[in-house]
Amino acid sequence: MIKYIFARKLYLVSEVNAGKSIKALSREYNLHENKLLEWSRLYERYGNDGLKKQPKLKPMPDFKEKGVRLILEKGVLLSHVLIDYRISRTALESWVRLTRNKGYTALRQSQRRGRPPKDMGRPKKKEPQTELEKLQAENIRLRAENALLKKAKALVEEKKTRAHLNGQKASTD
Repeated sequence: MIKYIFARKLYLVSEVNAGKSIKALSREYNLHENKLLEWSRLYERYGNDGLKKQPKLKPMPDFKEKGVRLILEKGVLLSHVLIDYRISRTALESWVRLTRNKGYTALRQSQRRGRPPKDMGRPKKKEPQTELEKLQAENIRLRAENALLKKAKALVEEKKTRAHLNGQKASTD
């Protein structure tokens, strides 16, 4: 999605107000005609503030429902609701689509955005319940410790033999 700066919007709206056709401007500046028409209407209604970027506020469910009801039940055009309530086209279209698919209650449900968080913690260890399970867990831990010590001893031996083959004095680490 392309972001348009305030100065460009103001220039294009002034061109429309000066009598230049929206169709010609849309071709010249590679814009959709509806976008120019929307900016022109916002300027007529709110002045310079209508063309400035809106702060990102999370709309309340009642506000969403009010805008969607105007479109679905009363037949008000989407473009008129956009101007009256100063809602972005994409947001309003998604609310209408959501309402058509799942009903008005879907507007009240909070939707978590983005990737779901990963479970970064280790799996919780279960406490061994019986004496046998305790002994088995200790046996597994001791085997792992024994294997680690054997590996460390083998690495030290390998380092000594490599140093001996190279003619160096073996370190006493």
